[in-house]
Amino acid sequence: MAEVGFTLTQLRYFAAAAELGSMTAASKELMVSQSAVSTAVAQLEKELGVQLLLRHHARGLTLTAAGEAFQRELRSYLVHTTELAEVARSAGQALTGDLTVGCFTTLGPFELPRLLAACEADHPGIRISVVEDEHAALKQALRSGRCELALMYGYDLDDDIDHVRVGGAPPYVLLPRGHRLARRRKVSLRELADEPMVLLDLPHSRQYLERLVASVGVRPTVRHRTSGFETVRAMVANGQGWSVLNQRPASDTTYDGAEVVTLEIADPVEPLEVVVASMKDVRLTARAQAFVRSAVGGRRRPRA
Repeated sequence: MAEVGFTLTQLRYFAAAAELGSMTAASKELMVSQSAVSTAVAQLEKELGVQLLLRHHARGLTLTAAGEAFQRELRSYLVHTTELAEVARSAGQALTGDLTVGCFTTLGPFELPRLLAACEADHPGIRISVVEDEHAALKQALRSGRCELALMYGYDLDDDIDHVRVGGAPPYVLLPRGHRLARRRKVSLRELADEPMVLLDLPHSRQYLERLVASVGVRPTVRHRTSGFETVRAMVANGQGWSVLNQRPASDTTYDGAEVVTLEIADPVEPLEVVVASMKDVRLTARAQAFVRSAVGGRRRPRA
């Protein structure tokens, strides 16, 4: 087997240049001279015998096909070199270091605080930062390495994304307090077919909710669409229509002081899975593995 002669520094300089698309930007990020970055990348290409970056005058850098393949593998490698150093420094001690976790926007208030607390209780040395965004953006954040894990719903997960189930979120009907069906415990969606609906209009959430209603033969008239979870609740509370949501706040009072009623759906509908997602071909760091274990266990712990 041929011996490789590139250095960890060369790999890190290449990773920065490839991510930022500029030798100048990489040098600022790394706090070294631009010539140091250019030389390191050139030496790496010479050692590998392949061109990784295309240099465009006044237009920065782009990756070659070989560069793209190399960058994909390199992300995981660099994460684990950092972890390896931390393992050596903290041998025999608790897990330490940084972990970035993505979170789907509407899941944040309901799931994230408890899971963070569970991980902190189990591993106080792990420093967790959170990226909140919608579904498609979180998948891209996983692929780019912006976050190592993402707390999200288990729909529309592509083949390159792995996931662990940490809970479920059954859908329910939301009605204003004075609605004719408000005293019921359950309701069929067909009983609301002729009334206007307020739709939570987020990418993927919108399609999920529309499919769910359509699955029981209902084609609702959508009066209002909003990307705000609490806005949906407030509109329903004020008589603007009915809605279907998955996460249930502890209080039926909306921000404006009005009230909603939640009813179970009598039709056979499947709950959404709540999952922790990660890239399938990337080995998780020990910190990420610890978070997943705490997340699974955290769902079983009673609320304080």
